[in-house]
Order: sequence, then structure tokens, then C-alpha cells
Amino acid sequence: MKVTDKIEITNEDNMLLMARYPDNYFDLAIVDPPYGINYSGRDGQKTIKYDNSKQWDKETPTQLYFNELFRISKNQIIWGANYFTEYFNLGKGMICWFKHQNGNFSEWELAYTSIGNAKHFDRSYQQDQYNKIHPTQKPVALYKWLLDKYAQQGNKILDTHLGSGSIAIACHDYGFELTACELDLEYYEKAVERINNHVAQLKLF
Repeated sequence: MKVTDKIEITNEDNMLLMARYPDNYFDLAIVDPPYGINYSGRDGQKTIKYDNSKQWDKETPTQLYFNELFRISKNQIIWGANYFTEYFNLGKGMICWFKHQNGNFSEWELAYTSIGNAKHFDRSYQQDQYNKIHPTQKPVALYKWLLDKYAQQGNKILDTHLGSGSIAIACHDYGFELTACELDLEYYEKAVERINNHVAQLKLF
């Protein structure tokens, strides 16, 4: 589905999507695969409800997934990199999102990047807890920061695990071309609705 002239999102398995593209087609892949930690969706916010029966975080992607990802993209940013060390060498290019969480929650998340040296993004997770449509929804501000630091105008961006669609909103606002997919139909439909609402609101101003 063409959400805008530069953003195309499909409801399908990411392996099927990636198989359609030639080597190095995308300039930058920014992905947030399942970490395989059986995330339950419980975040302490009574106003947010998720279907905890979904099994999307039961396992990590396979080696075949990472082979395809590296085949069709020139550079990559991969969230949860510390969970995928058996599949690729992390190297020196790491990104740390410092989330300021307390209690039993992780204070930070780690991403691999094939571009440049280590950097960090500082933003409290609690700033983005309301109106969530996905249990592990990342803030639009994080994706805008990634595009500022690691992308160049004219780059083709890939996301194989769209989730809430935050990356699509960032790409739209910054004028990047994005190809993305989401396997879960419910999340796919909610993400498309969220993106369409954002685009419509911008047109009012």
C-alpha cells in the first residue's frame, strides 16, 4: 500500500519483501526485530491494553533473515543488537538509547550500526507512553535523530518490522522514501491509520 508518494507499507512476511529486491537496493535499513525475550506488553500503564497472546517476540530472526537484510541494504541500524551476536559482528558502531527507566526495566537499548562510531540518544521512555499502539513502540523523535545522524537526503530506507509506524512518520516529516512491512495484521492496520492521521493533521496547517 502506498501511504504517501514516498512511503510504501505492506502486510507480509519480511522474507517475501526482501526477496523482491536486488543487492544493495536500499541505502539504509533501520530495523527493530523481535529480541526473543517473550515481551508481555505489560508496561504499568492502566490506560494501555495489548493482546498478550501474540507470539511475535517468542524467537529472534534467523540467520537467513540477517543474510537477506545485509544483502539488500548498503548500511544497517539494528535495534536489540546485543540479542543477535550469534548472527553478525557488532563492531565499533553502536547506538545507545538511554531511556531513564527505573525498577525492573532496562535503562537503555542498544543498536548496531554499520556507519561511524558509537553515539547515544537521551530521551525518557515515559515521555512516549500514551497513545501507544504497540508494546515496544519507539518514539518518532528517536527515528528523526537516527535520520539526522545516519541518513542522507535521497536515501532509500527499509524497515522489515514496522510495528507502530514511528519510522514512517519520521521519514514522512523528513522527506525520505521508505519501504516497510508488518506481519501482524492488527499492528499493520493500526500503523497505517496512525500514519494517515499524522499526514492529515499536517495538511491542516
